[in-house]
Amino acid sequence: MANMLHLSSKRAAFFVGTIMYALAFSFVTVSGRPATFVQDFRVTWSDSHIRQIDGGTAIQLTLDRNSGCGFASKNQYLFGSFSVKIKLIPGDSAGTVTAFYMNSDTNYVRDELDFEFLGNRSGQPTTVQTNVYVNGKGSREQRINLWFDPSIGFHTYTVRWTRENIIYYVDDVPIRVFKNNEAIGIPYPKRQPMGVFSTLWDADDWATRGGLEKIDWSKAPFYTYYKDFDVDGCVVPGPAACASNPNNWWEGPNYRGLTPLEARKYHWVRANHMIYDYCTDRSRFPVAPPECLAGI
Repeated sequence: MANMLHLSSKRAAFFVGTIMYALAFSFVTVSGRPATFVQDFRVTWSDSHIRQIDGGTAIQLTLDRNSGCGFASKNQYLFGSFSVKIKLIPGDSAGTVTAFYMNSDTNYVRDELDFEFLGNRSGQPTTVQTNVYVNGKGSREQRINLWFDPSIGFHTYTVRWTRENIIYYVDDVPIRVFKNNEAIGIPYPKRQPMGVFSTLWDADDWATRGGLEKIDWSKAPFYTYYKDFDVDGCVVPGPAACASNPNNWWEGPNYRGLTPLEARKYHWVRANHMIYDYCTDRSRFPVAPPECLAGI
């Protein structure tokens, strides 16, 4: 079933037997399954630059000299897994940013979990920047260069947000882990629900080589494509037990950290593809931020 939003099958392996499998998809805390984009999402700006395709099961975002565009989920969630398949701008995309992120939409005290895909000159690798905001404080940027061309086909980008940790995935490869270290006084986003957002915009003042590479508008318009949104989380407002129900899959023992295989992939990415880590940037942070010292 090619729904725009569907329950993920990858978690089925963690349930035993067909009865348990069925029950796993019947929890009242899990979001529904809309057939088209408009059932679960809304345009936040420039609706003329967002086009539904394939019967509304996929969308095209456009950036030109006049405008970029953006959209957001109609619901907010507290914990879960949030992913989408994206095909990024082909060719020379320097200066553009495609963002997929969670946001509490609470201004100065916002919580936010970012994927930002930074445009590149033709032939250069695509850089993905992630960031974590807690209570309005961000500046926790990490950057990796993707090990494939994300404009050739669709790839899945996921934020898994639990009470224990936040893990960013590219396909099945974890690229970042942010642990809950509240026990030692480090803030962690767990009190504010967040919505799912995405934007395509002009950021050539900083996106590519610190703003040295500008958008080549002769290549415009620029297009990014989305399909197969997979939102499996607790809709807020919802059941009172939503945030602490042990039946929620994201609170199970299999999701309290990386599996051994995921850990190997994670260390491979960090060793071979990471190009920036705020934890080691002594020009910005002469003393490493506390979460860095605690181990992230």
